Amino acid sequence: MPQKKPRLRMRWILLLLVVLAVSWGAWGALLRGPSIQVKLTSDRPAIGPGTALSAHFIAGKRGLGLVRLEVVQGDCRTVLAEESFERPSTFEIMPDSQHREWELNAIVGRGSPECLKEGDVVLRASALRAAGPLRGEEWSVVETTLPAVFRPPSIQVTSTRHYLRQGGSGIVTFRVLGDAVRSGVRVGRLDLESYPLAGNPRERMVLFGIPWDLDRPSEIRLYAEDAAGNRAEAVFLDHFKAVPPRKDTIRLPDSFLERVVPAIASQTPGFDSSGSLIEQYVRINSDMRVANRAFIAELSKKSEPRVYWEGPFVQLKNSARRAGYGETRSYRYQGREVDTQTHLGLDLASVARAPIEAPNAGRVIFTGFLGIYGNAIIIDHGYGMLSICAHLSSIAVQEGQLVRRAETIGRTGATGLAGGDHLHLGIFLGGVAVDPMEWLDGNWINNRIRPYLPAKQAEDSRDLAP
Repeated sequence: MPQKKPRLRMRWILLLLVVLAVSWGAWGALLRGPSIQVKLTSDRPAIGPGTALSAHFIAGKRGLGLVRLEVVQGDCRTVLAEESFERPSTFEIMPDSQHREWELNAIVGRGSPECLKEGDVVLRASALRAAGPLRGEEWSVVETTLPAVFRPPSIQVTSTRHYLRQGGSGIVTFRVLGDAVRSGVRVGRLDLESYPLAGNPRERMVLFGIPWDLDRPSEIRLYAEDAAGNRAEAVFLDHFKAVPPRKDTIRLPDSFLERVVPAIASQTPGFDSSGSLIEQYVRINSDMRVANRAFIAELSKKSEPRVYWEGPFVQLKNSARRAGYGETRSYRYQGREVDTQTHLGLDLASVARAPIEAPNAGRVIFTGFLGIYGNAIIIDHGYGMLSICAHLSSIAVQEGQLVRRAETIGRTGATGLAGGDHLHLGIFLGGVAVDPMEWLDGNWINNRIRPYLPAKQAEDSRDLAP
């Protein structure tokens, strides 16, 4: 009998430990609960003209009491955004709050707040858990420090003779002073990015094109931008020539529609083949044209930072020029206009299925069927410069292959939207279609382009020249 008392005592001790453990868990669940998750992000690694901040808060079942996003720099402390929420009822021990997740967004930068100056800035996201009868208040705080920089980089132009025309090509070299992360030429709404010269990140070069419809030289500027978004711009043109519009009319007989529309639709996954042939044709001529050019613009981002080409570009042998760059075409069906588009290349016709020579040395980056262009070959000539040979009947090269200037790469044809057997030659700089006629002119290249090309890379490309 005496042995039962120690056993009974042990049972009471175990029971007490269990009660304490349960109480501790209840205290954690009711009084403390899980901490609020706070995530603070910015769209830039530094603060400049305007940096976007986002604070995301996730609470437990009881929810949020208050969330706040603020900026602190010395004596400068400003609440950028704040939200408070209704406190749960006193008699609800574990209510199901509707405010368990929230997001605050704000812009911080030069002049916002007014007391902000250059130097380190603390960004702070704070959240107060909703309190209750058995749950105390608790703050969750996340901070990050970013530098504030308000002075943009500076630009020094080092090239000369910037004579440009609408739809034409140009080259500019310049020096960037400051910590720029992006630089290049702004044409209209497009930023065409530069490349370093001789491995020096401050010495830059960019081959660029002027869109066919850009007729205001004030919309052509150099730019340099740092990580904070501070941007410097500089005018560099010496002369700009507008090109008078040229017009053409394309008539669309049913026989043509019956030949080209089903062929293109069958080789374009996802194409909407509903409606009549003329309705499908208009979608091909407009929407697909935009998509095809966007595809080429994306390809230009993969261009290698070197010069492959040498000398003037090659025109199809014994060919006649059937259509030029920048012609605005009125497409007419049964006497009415159904569409208008601008032809952004050079159409060259010879005999049927004539051998096509590579316009210049480079690396093939695309072969295959490409919508309005039909069977096409796209060659990277370096520094964002691409050429396209389109409407081919056959292709004799493959992607990744290096080709020499004037090397046979395929044969002319009438695929895509071609009305007959011919070659469409297009040239793109940074995704902008430019007039190929300039690049067929050796004197123009030697006077306007060649003096500013990286000499060493031009010499390295001679293994691809004939």
